[in-house]
Amino acid sequence: MDHKETEQLEAAAFRRLVAHLRERSDVQNIDMMNLAGFCRNCLSRWYMEAAEDAGFEMSQQEAREIVYGMPYDDWKRAHQREASREQLAAFTADHK
Repeated sequence: MDHKETEQLEAAAFRRLVAHLRERSDVQNIDMMNLAGFCRNCLSRWYMEAAEDAGFEMSQQEAREIVYGMPYDDWKRAHQREASREQLAAFTADHK
């Protein structure tokens, strides 16, 4: 497999991950952070940083809309729940 083919497969895997995260709006970002150490916001930041590294200007809001499939504030209103004490405690313990 050459470099271009590898990039095509990586891009396809990224698109599938983003589609999966959009479908699984029941999975909260704090749960992802506590279990995997990253969340949708991290993914959108990495996307924005990759765009900037490639010479493209992209705002955090634009990157989040790519990952969330809608404006971030709309997603939060529709899907984000208040974090439980247990979730916050686990997050705090992991990020000291």
